Amino acid sequence: MALKSAGYQVLEAADGASALKQLDGRKIGMAICDVNMPVMNGIEFVKAAKALPNYKFLPVLMLTTETDSKLKEAGRAAGAKAWMVKPFSPNALLSAVQKFCTVAAAPE
Repeated sequence: MALKSAGYQVLEAADGASALKQLDGRKIGMAICDVNMPVMNGIEFVKAAKALPNYKFLPVLMLTTETDSKLKEAGRAAGAKAWMVKPFSPNALLSAVQKFCTVAAAPE
């Protein structure tokens, strides 16, 4: 909701595998995912997304309840650019998106 109200176009997926199917060649500015997702977890999603030529440089933010340093390292190794722990403030999320997103929000 925070991203949509800030003017970003948001694609949603129920799990990592569904999200991966949305990486169909279209321009995606950034991906935000949880570590804990059904079918394909977030780290698996990042690895699979980064293996796609059109998404090799896609910034990925992990938004999760996980704080374990080994999981954070696995996320970085997979290609995640940032790690944000839930609960989060919408302003912090918007700030991170503005920093990493390669597609600007639509003008108001």
